[in-house]
Amino acid sequence: MPIDPSVAIGAELPEVEFSWTASDVLLYHLGLGAGADPEDPRELRYVYERDLQVLPTFGVVAPTFGATEPPRVSFPGVDIDLASVLHGEQGITVHQPLPVAGSARARIRIADIHDKGKAAVIVQESEAVDGAGNPLFTTRSSIFARGEGGFGGHRGPSGSTTLPDRDPDAELLSPTLPQQALLYRLCGDRNPLHADPDFAAAAGFPRPILHGLCSYGVVCKALVDGLLKGDTARVAGFSARFAGVVYPGETLRTRVWESDDRILLTTSVVERDDAPVLADAVLTIH
Repeated sequence: MPIDPSVAIGAELPEVEFSWTASDVLLYHLGLGAGADPEDPRELRYVYERDLQVLPTFGVVAPTFGATEPPRVSFPGVDIDLASVLHGEQGITVHQPLPVAGSARARIRIADIHDKGKAAVIVQESEAVDGAGNPLFTTRSSIFARGEGGFGGHRGPSGSTTLPDRDPDAELLSPTLPQQALLYRLCGDRNPLHADPDFAAAAGFPRPILHGLCSYGVVCKALVDGLLKGDTARVAGFSARFAGVVYPGETLRTRVWESDDRILLTTSVVERDDAPVLADAVLTIH
């Protein structure tokens, strides 16, 4: 049985120790398209080691940064074909600004599994602490496994974020590069869905798609640059549901509504009549 919720839910995965350098941070930012204007001082804070700052979304990829093998969806009580899996949701809460270089350890557990009938949603939570044991960041993610539902579990929450009944306060455009996925995969996600046309076709896509976490990082950077004066330290957290795919080379349109210490947003693809990309998305501000 690919999913056994009685075994999976609550299972603790092996603790992960990881470290990163300024070069890793620079590569991550370049993978998001930073440095498009190499003479802009704000862009240089992402792609040049002098005055380098770290986007908080780097914490999501830091534990597996530099991995060279495709990920495996194999945990206690879970064994699923990678081709059936899509990223469902992602969130990070930042407890302190991420250092340019450092080391940490993360405890990971399977928090829940939802039965959506034709699919399953597997929810993971991770808590990372720095070398001194101080909380660094907490992440919560879910993966959507097609064809793996129907095991008799609960459906999970169905709530969504309510947007203000007014025009957005701002609209941000973020172009992506045709080779964006090939660059971003060097950050540690070697899923062939993002590079191999034959694998993408077998998974039901006309061509390789951009990593969901790449779109997630691109949008976070757009919000920092467009609304937070380029200061990554002001981000307390960022969560979003992946509502659709992006093909490398497309342009992301992010509409934002500011509300006290939160920014509510939606992201869509300009070239495909605003096909949804991110939904139920919230960026919290220190």
